Amino acid sequence: MREAPIALYIDADACPVKEEAYKVAFRHSLKVFVVANTPIAVPRHPLVERVTVPAGPDAADDFIAGRAVRGDVVVTTDVPLAARCVAAGADVIAPNGRPFTRDSIGMALATRNLMEDLRSAGAVTGGPKPFAARDRSAFLSALDLAIVRLKRAGFATGTPGQDA
Repeated sequence: MREAPIALYIDADACPVKEEAYKVAFRHSLKVFVVANTPIAVPRHPLVERVTVPAGPDAADDFIAGRAVRGDVVVTTDVPLAARCVAAGADVIAPNGRPFTRDSIGMALATRNLMEDLRSAGAVTGGPKPFAARDRSAFLSALDLAIVRLKRAGFATGTPGQDA
């Protein structure tokens, strides 16, 4: 088992489930890194750290992917970032509760790339479905399940060397 406790990384730009993630993280005593390239309001809480990265196309992604490892959880809709974090062993969850896994990430990347190519060719693809209450509920369940699974696998919460 690694010495560092489970960390939760939120790709915060346009993330609709930050409040839900905080609630679950606080219940499990997880450190939360809220990463964005603009200052975002976060709760004043010792478990929450706002990380403002320099402006740039992949600065937030690079920060998260450079730190997330097996035993951490990442919340993102960004498929290339999800692929990098899955490759590093982290659990990755979209705000709608859909997990990105080693089994699903290849298809997610292929679909993303196809849609990007279609949009570049001028096709109207319609965009993502509107975020719904059931997505919020699915996210809460998926995040809690991922954390419980990690804790059962021996990953600690709270401060290093001390499980909460």
